[in-house]
Amino acid sequence: MFASVLSAVIMGMEVYPIQVEADVSSGLPSFTMVGFPSAQVKEAQDRVRTALRNNEISLPPKRITVNFAPADIKKEGAGFDMPVAAAVLAATGILNPELLKGALLAGELSLNGEVHAISGILPIVIKAREEKCRFCMVPLGNLEEACLVPDMKIIGVSNLKEMIRYLREPESYREREEEKKSAPRKEIPDFSDIRGQKSLKRAVEIAVSGFHNLLMIGPPGAGKTMTARRIPGIMPELSYEESLELTKIYSVAGLLSPSDPLIRERPFRSPHHTSTAVALAGGGRNPRPGEITLAHRGVLFLDEMPEFSRRSLEILRQPLEDKTVRISRVSGTYEFPADFILCAAMNPCPCGYYPDMNRCRCTAGQISSYQNKISQSLLDRLDLCAEAEPVDFSQMSAGREGESSLEIRKRVEQVHQIQAWRYQKEKIQFNGELTGRQLEKYCIMEPEAKYFLQKAFEHMSFSARGYHRILRVARTIADMEAAETIRREHIGEALSCRSFEKKYWS
Repeated sequence: MFASVLSAVIMGMEVYPIQVEADVSSGLPSFTMVGFPSAQVKEAQDRVRTALRNNEISLPPKRITVNFAPADIKKEGAGFDMPVAAAVLAATGILNPELLKGALLAGELSLNGEVHAISGILPIVIKAREEKCRFCMVPLGNLEEACLVPDMKIIGVSNLKEMIRYLREPESYREREEEKKSAPRKEIPDFSDIRGQKSLKRAVEIAVSGFHNLLMIGPPGAGKTMTARRIPGIMPELSYEESLELTKIYSVAGLLSPSDPLIRERPFRSPHHTSTAVALAGGGRNPRPGEITLAHRGVLFLDEMPEFSRRSLEILRQPLEDKTVRISRVSGTYEFPADFILCAAMNPCPCGYYPDMNRCRCTAGQISSYQNKISQSLLDRLDLCAEAEPVDFSQMSAGREGESSLEIRKRVEQVHQIQAWRYQKEKIQFNGELTGRQLEKYCIMEPEAKYFLQKAFEHMSFSARGYHRILRVARTIADMEAAETIRREHIGEALSCRSFEKKYWS
């Protein structure tokens, strides 16, 4: 007897529907799996057989063959346990095969028949809705996450007996009425805690307003890390579509909270400087999101940037330009979203006090070697370069005098509204995404500003990419003042945001 049920496999960020087919025929008793299953999937036969026996369900002593179609996609993970069990039960006549039509199943079985949660259930349910399935059957531990998808009937089961019962009568399933307790929101530090550093805070506001990348240079203890950790507090709140997009990424990575799976806050990822290139970009045999993708729609903070390996830093170049990470494997090419603000912090030299020659004890060779760990091509991709100056006693003892994060956020939201209106017919959202042709269309300069930029370009030897970065930043500064055209002072401030780069790397 033959039976079939729908399931799915995740490859990168893409979900592929998999038809799990089972056939029970006469022959020597055996349990065979075909269709390019991995070692994890092959283990399902022992889990399913033992789980059925422990629930007093005996399989007939016949030849059982399970096929995963299409056969050219490798099947990974333990989420095929439930569909294999359902297909085998239908093929042996314990379940009616007609009951499995229009249903998508995913979940892991334990040896006693309990159903365990799996990662990536949200994109699987989204695929089920696209395939116009009648309902989705998922582990009870994934129920909150699966219910984030509207217009889709979700059945959460905790054990094998519940799976059989609700497959026979899906209409009898009633959603469990449980009090939903949302996780307490993580408190984000406020910008008013920062003493001094007016120019640094200004650079941060410009970066967030136009979604530009930022490099902070300064001595130890000046407040670079402290400032970076407050950036999410001045970023606008996520829309529901952005929250769902982030939740899908974190679902694939297996980083969601079971009780409150929806991501409501912009991510702030701060990987350690010992992180490898694979940890940043993502990868593995079946590629999974890395730190770059986990920072999507938020901030990727690299503290002590020169301490990262050269390979880890250079891998950032392509995502900063394309806003995606492409990973090539023998099985195919995988794309992960990577639209984030890169915020990096570094000391000007190994001891941190250059160019203060009274305190700096580094030789010229040490300073040059330390700074050259960051390539010029990567520096060109950083729109802003701000200096964190040492804070004196009067600033430290003055108390909270700066603006709060809420006040800065209001201004940032106004600038975002200007950009949303301007680019409503384009495929971009922020000034930091402007391409060459769009720069000509939207970055209109006054004659004086154009002449000023020309002279700066001749004397400061910017690359073509650096020139475009200055225009993007100047467009953001003009938007912060609600100016339609870019004036000389806007170009001047944009140039000053790159002058520290020339100061240290000259």
